[in-house]
Amino acid sequence: MHVAKVDFSTVLPRFLSLHIFSFLNPKDLCVAAQVSWPWKFLTEQDCLWMPKCIRFGWFLPYAPADNEYGAWKHHYVACVSNLDWLTPREAAAVYGTLNEPKTGDEELQERQREKCLRKVIWEKIALRKKELLRVRPPWGSGTRCWRLLESRYQPRLSQTSRGRVGLQEAVEKQLVSASLEALPRRSKVSGSHSYPLLSKKSWRGVYKNDDSSSRASQPHIVLISSRIPAYEVVVDSVRAGVISVVYEHSGLTLESLLYLVEKALDGQRAQSLGVFSDGNSREIHLLQGYKIGIKNLLRPEARDFWERLGSYVAPEEEGGHVDLFVPLGASEAGMEVLSQLSQLTGTLFTAPTGIATGSYQHILSDWLGRPWERAPPSIYFSESKLQVWSSLTDFLEDTLKSARKQLSPLFKELQKNISGRMIGQFVFDTMNMANILNNQGIAQALAEGLTELSKENSDKPLEFLSYFLLKKCSKKSKDLEGNVVLTERGPEAASGPSAKERNVMEDNPQDKKSSRSQNDPNFEVLVQLEKKLQVDSAEKRTKVVRELLQSERRYVQMLEMLRDVYVTPLRAALSSNRAILSAANIQIIFSDILQILSLNRQFLDNLRDRLREWGPAHCVGEIFTKFGSQLNTYTNFFNNYPVVLKTIEKCREMMPAFRAFLKRRDKTVVTKMLSLPELLLYPSRRFEEYLNLLYALRLHTPAEHVDRGALTTAIDHIKKYKDYIDQMKQDINMKEQLSDIQRVIWGCPPLSEVNRYLIRVQDVAQLHCCDEERSSSSRLYEHTRDLSLFLFNDALLVSNRSTSHTPFERTSKSTHQFIASVALHRLLIEDISDTKYIKNAFILQGPKCEWICATEGEDDKFLWLSVLQNAIRSSMEK
Repeated sequence: MHVAKVDFSTVLPRFLSLHIFSFLNPKDLCVAAQVSWPWKFLTEQDCLWMPKCIRFGWFLPYAPADNEYGAWKHHYVACVSNLDWLTPREAAAVYGTLNEPKTGDEELQERQREKCLRKVIWEKIALRKKELLRVRPPWGSGTRCWRLLESRYQPRLSQTSRGRVGLQEAVEKQLVSASLEALPRRSKVSGSHSYPLLSKKSWRGVYKNDDSSSRASQPHIVLISSRIPAYEVVVDSVRAGVISVVYEHSGLTLESLLYLVEKALDGQRAQSLGVFSDGNSREIHLLQGYKIGIKNLLRPEARDFWERLGSYVAPEEEGGHVDLFVPLGASEAGMEVLSQLSQLTGTLFTAPTGIATGSYQHILSDWLGRPWERAPPSIYFSESKLQVWSSLTDFLEDTLKSARKQLSPLFKELQKNISGRMIGQFVFDTMNMANILNNQGIAQALAEGLTELSKENSDKPLEFLSYFLLKKCSKKSKDLEGNVVLTERGPEAASGPSAKERNVMEDNPQDKKSSRSQNDPNFEVLVQLEKKLQVDSAEKRTKVVRELLQSERRYVQMLEMLRDVYVTPLRAALSSNRAILSAANIQIIFSDILQILSLNRQFLDNLRDRLREWGPAHCVGEIFTKFGSQLNTYTNFFNNYPVVLKTIEKCREMMPAFRAFLKRRDKTVVTKMLSLPELLLYPSRRFEEYLNLLYALRLHTPAEHVDRGALTTAIDHIKKYKDYIDQMKQDINMKEQLSDIQRVIWGCPPLSEVNRYLIRVQDVAQLHCCDEERSSSSRLYEHTRDLSLFLFNDALLVSNRSTSHTPFERTSKSTHQFIASVALHRLLIEDISDTKYIKNAFILQGPKCEWICATEGEDDKFLWLSVLQNAIRSSMEK
């Protein structure tokens, strides 16, 4: 009998072949699809895969075309990758499938069975992912591309003459671009999959769950930027059960930030997500080089970031929301940003209205969006600690600088998790604002009572002292009725004792020499005007105007404090022939600030006159426009600001009388525990408050209002001037940072260049390959020395790092020796796959040198290469 060896799929009718393949499971069907093209065509038919999807409740979100095949198979693979399966009960709720009615006990048993099954599956998936990440190399080898580059790169560099410099630069640019393209993508690292056939709205709907227990298990997560002053105290304020992620503001990319969020959530979806970063009422300063505003929100990189970040949060129907701790609700541009983000991600974005001037006081103001059971700050933080932090931000930042310097060599990796909480708890316990104010008031009252007791020589000292204190308490309460005006921050913040006492301290200086403002008739007029505006607080525009008037009065009082506490005594000593400072030094230090006081006093008087008969139709924009045309006084102050500080330091060192004068005047109750240099910081911070208030005022001003055009003109003036101040700050900070790096590295060439700034510093180990002839998986490497890589926006600086220990000391000292610097547009990168002999390694090659480096952890490698690629691309685009 003749036996013919043929493929049954080519001989039998198609329906018989499909019937045979229908007995295979999904895994065997995928294996069979690799045998031949006829088998691939048959095993991807929808009639085979549709029953397998429907059995798990996976329905195709669209109708396939007539000539389309394989749609159900792709849908099955995508659902398995994301575990997007529904039980029959969930499928009935979503798609309307029919189920037989069940009793209450059967329904409860089914819920418990589903919950246990879901938990087991998630645990197995998490364990499987960990095993895959441990076994398979997270980075592609890239050896093929590198061999190609190496074969092209070396001969051309040696054979190119000077007359072909342009061709050489073009070749180098192509080689650098090729090396960047050869590096593995992030999807290979994290093991994530993308499925283009399903939109975000389609696969997100599968996660709907009516069980309240699953919703309660979803965590809250908050991202805290390192640019926030004293962020350690903010971390200490995080509530128990809330996931906190502290990220570096400089030296990260948007993709790196997403990686940190994914790692923190570990496959879960968050009920809410908070972003605690720097910014203003128009944009979010999320990372260095990434200011997210209405102009760049729809760029591909930023859009992809927000879409993926929104996918980590539960949908709005389940109560999910993203809270931005930036006052975007105080301007039209910020409101547009929130609207675009909500439409882009399908998740509710909220932000504070920001109608509260001061250091980060906007986070305690009213929030936009639908009302929740708790205010967004109370979801993530302890409100009492957060309020103390917002009041003492500047002091805490100065205090923590020395603590970071001492603790960083000891803790390193544990610094963010342990030292920040220890320091935050210590500062909160010892620097409680309410205790400070209570102790100051009690101490001063007792001192006055004992002074009166010594004058009276009473036979009953305790009765006299108690009568004196009761009399002083009743008198003080009457005086405070017309003077204390609380900033509206919600019922809890306004009624707390710390808020009340803080406003008493701000509005009523306790020194008789500096209480000139209380005797001023204009002071009483301002207090009555604020009281009148407070009555009509229902209108948002009135609330902003009241905050403007109140904050301007406090600002003028701080400037008057400078004049009364410092300038007046110094001039009096000069006129009495007992000079503490010369007339020239007094002129250098205080002339500009006194002119600012005169300008703002006039501005406050204009506001008072305009708001005396306040109504909805009144205007304040023209007053700001007039004020913006007189900012030459501030320009002189900022130009002379470095000279003023150097003059103060020089006089303090050379003149003992001035040193003693500052010791008596600085950091007293009269100066609100501030020194002279700290008081001189107020003018630079005031313009951010002006800008936020103007944006909030324009937001609540109708388009047909007469004041809207003047407000727009005033915003342009103030914004240009604030940009000028920010540019000055940035230039000074860059110069100081570059000078510090140059001072730390021995033999370092001059680093001061125009527009150069530091992006990231990475400590790595330099390796040497012992046998390059072996295959890449069996090569041996040895550790030769430690390196520190300083990444700038235009170059990479490589230094040798050595560590020395001091006898009987736990801390160590690191020193750096300059090795080389490479321009970023000439730097080639190659990834090295993980083997049993080497982990987390990569190669950096410049025109003359090559370094094989390895980081301590996988996360460090991914973050470093991500930032380095982004910096190289940016330098090549210039």
